[in-house]
Amino acid sequence: MREVIKKLQPYVPEKPLEILKDELGLKKLVRLSANENPYGTSPKVKKAVIDWTYEQSNRYPDGNASELRQLIAKRFSLDPKQIVFSVGLDEMIAMLSRVFLEPGDEELISTPTFSEYALNAEIEEASIKKVPVLNNGGIDFSGMLEAVNSKTKLIWLCNPNNPTGTYETTADIEKFIQQVPNKLVLIDEAYIDFVDQEKPSTMELTKKYPNVVVMRTFSKVYGLANFRIGYSVFAKQIAEQMQKVRLPYNVNSIAQVAAKAAFEDQNFVDQVVQKNSEQRISLERFFNRLEIKYYQSQANFIFFKYPEAEKLANYLLQNGYLLRTELKKDWLRLTIGTKEDN
Repeated sequence: MREVIKKLQPYVPEKPLEILKDELGLKKLVRLSANENPYGTSPKVKKAVIDWTYEQSNRYPDGNASELRQLIAKRFSLDPKQIVFSVGLDEMIAMLSRVFLEPGDEELISTPTFSEYALNAEIEEASIKKVPVLNNGGIDFSGMLEAVNSKTKLIWLCNPNNPTGTYETTADIEKFIQQVPNKLVLIDEAYIDFVDQEKPSTMELTKKYPNVVVMRTFSKVYGLANFRIGYSVFAKQIAEQMQKVRLPYNVNSIAQVAAKAAFEDQNFVDQVVQKNSEQRISLERFFNRLEIKYYQSQANFIFFKYPEAEKLANYLLQNGYLLRTELKKDWLRLTIGTKEDN
């Protein structure tokens, strides 16, 4: 076994709620720790899944995800060959690390951010350079530029950033990209649909810059976390290389059917975004009233600072509310739930 694997600290998924409820002796447990969509998924998804041809269970799925590919390409005016599908974005992060990183290479991340960027770099025995976020939780682009060197291969920009929830404008990101023309800039837009600004996505930049990758998932606003499906948009020449390492038939037929139905139901998405925005504002008012520090979020979660945060999280857990801990000392991440849950 490789030594790096023995030393690795794995990403630990949360226990199923029913098991955790039994362990804690709780009748009700609300998970506000995984950034899931509390409003479920589009009713059209249920119909599409039920109507799926069960008799095809013994057949492999469409390895090209052809119908879904065409829908996404049409929505964003892309060449279908630019799109690469993955089992959630977790598989995509692993694929990118596998393709581009070798021992001795460096990847650059803002911190705190999604832990799997660094985890997969460690697996490939690359080094991770971390640039702390600004006082407002935003990405320190000047600090990132200073950290770039000849060994830098990948630069991760999570936007909105998990766990800070902060959002960077397309203009600021493009200005940064222009200064690193020979580095691959990976823009993780898992939470982009929750942003209140007009045209928040950097998707158009994939048409202007060959070193830009934009990543999307169906796990968040579409409510398909259980179906595990995501995709990334590359320059065509890079997409061709990524397809070489993508597992054949990685996205199953039911996930494809569900994603198509969800992607076409923009009305459901709009409702989720509106409810999330209302509840986010309500929680911000609560934090302001209690003078609790938090970062201005544009996602479906809020990152806030509290003395003895672990103690508070344990108290909430004992009373039926699960928050995300251990992301930064004295900070907790609260997924924005329904009005009742909040």
